[in-house]
Amino acid sequence: MKLRSLPIMPTIIVAAAIAIMIALGFWQMSRADEKDAMVERFLAVREQNEVVPFPRVEADIDAALYRRSQVNCTQVLSTRSTAARDPNGTSGLAQVALCKLAGGGQAEIMLGWTARPFDSLWEGGPVTGYVAPSKEGPRLVASPPTFGLQQLAPPDPRDLPNNHLAYAGQWFFFALTALIMYIFVLRGHAKGS
Repeated sequence: MKLRSLPIMPTIIVAAAIAIMIALGFWQMSRADEKDAMVERFLAVREQNEVVPFPRVEADIDAALYRRSQVNCTQVLSTRSTAARDPNGTSGLAQVALCKLAGGGQAEIMLGWTARPFDSLWEGGPVTGYVAPSKEGPRLVASPPTFGLQQLAPPDPRDLPNNHLAYAGQWFFFALTALIMYIFVLRGHAKGS
């Protein structure tokens, strides 16, 4: 097919779509680099022993993640167990309490690790540990553990998902697929003419 016989508008639309997909692929690659830098920063602050205030507003979370903090649980609102590991990688359960905090607000506190479920009768009090991310917001992983429990594995920033390279590969694959499909459409159109 000759260049002058290409349909102008469909070619422009397909070329624009391919360019956008390629740009999104490179953007995802840059996001992967940003995520790697963030993990390195979190690894560095995790080694600091300075106790920082527990983050109570969204703007303070990033600066407190993976750092030591302390809260005072004035009232246990609820308790639950969730799958967790100890520092040796042994599977078990984390005993978790949702607490009302002195000074206002609430926080989820991972009290410690146990091999078997049990009803937690913990009534609150001061807890020191590491600020960890969760879908619901920051939580405190007790270190040392409370209520006679064993130590939980400390939060590790290397556990943060970093799928950006996979997303970049998908965008590049979509761009290549769109190009190949458009070439087949043009060939079919040329044979039909």
